[in-house]
Amino acid sequence: MSEKFEQPGAALERGKVYLVGAGPGAPDLITVKGLRCLRAADVVIYDRLVAPELLAEVRPGAELIFAGKRPGCHQLPQAEINRLLIEQARRGRLVVRLKGGDPFVFGRGGEEAEALAQAGIPFEVVPGVSAALAVPAYAGVPVTHRGLASLVTIVTGHKERGTEASAVDWRTLARVGGTLVILMGVKTLPQIVAELQAGGLDPATPALVIEWGTLPQQRSVEDRLAEIAGRAAEAGIRAPAVIVVGEVVRLREVLAWFRGEGTAPLATDDPYAIMADE
Repeated sequence: MSEKFEQPGAALERGKVYLVGAGPGAPDLITVKGLRCLRAADVVIYDRLVAPELLAEVRPGAELIFAGKRPGCHQLPQAEINRLLIEQARRGRLVVRLKGGDPFVFGRGGEEAEALAQAGIPFEVVPGVSAALAVPAYAGVPVTHRGLASLVTIVTGHKERGTEASAVDWRTLARVGGTLVILMGVKTLPQIVAELQAGGLDPATPALVIEWGTLPQQRSVEDRLAEIAGRAAEAGIRAPAVIVVGEVVRLREVLAWFRGEGTAPLATDDPYAIMADE
C-alpha cells in the first residue's frame, strides 16, 4: 500500500473489532482502508454477499468464519455473531467483521457495535459503498438530479419479523416525492406497489429492479410502477436486488454505462453459494 494513504496513529490494533463495509458486490469497490484491515486481520467473520476475491486478500494463517444469512436461513444467529466478535477480540485478535455494502445501512452493524460497546470491546467502523447508491449508479440512474429529484429515501422492503405487516408506512412515502430506493424488497414488491399506489403515487411512475448490481451478471427490468412487480416476476428477478422508483429512472436511457448487464437468469440463484460450505 502506498505510504500516501497512511495517516499518523493509523496502525491497526489487536483486541479490537473493525466493522468493515465490503461494498455493493464488485470486489474493487471496497475502500482502501477496508482492504488494509482485511489484509491485517487475524480472523475475518464474513457475510454471504462478500466477493470471494476479497477473501483471497486475507493473509495466510488468518481464520475465516462464515456468518452469512439467506432468506429464512441464518448460518449464525445475530446473538451468536455478537458473542463471537466479543470472544475473538478478548483473545487479543485483530477481528474484521466483513459486511456487504455499508455496515450501518441495513447491515445490523449498529446492533453489533452496541454489543461491542456494552462488552467494553474497542471497535472501529470502516464505512463501505452502499448498494443503495452504487447499484442504481451502475444501472445508469443517479438517485438525485437537478430538476428531477432533490431528495432520496432509502428504505427496507422486509416485513416485520413474525408478522405480515411492514414496518414502513408506504402510503406516507408515496407523498414524499424524490427518489425511492428499496433494499430487500423483491419478495414483497407486489404489496409495496399496491401500498404506494394506495398512497397516491402515480401508477405511471418509472420503476426499475436491478439484480446482482455491480457484478458481471447484473441485469435489470424497467416498467411503470403499476407493472414492475409483474415484469420482475416474469424475468425471474431474485434477491439480492435494488428497486428504484422515481423520475430519475428515465435517465438510464442516456446514462447506462455498465456493460455487465445480462439477459438471462443465473444457473444458480447465488454465485457465492460455495462460500456457505467453507
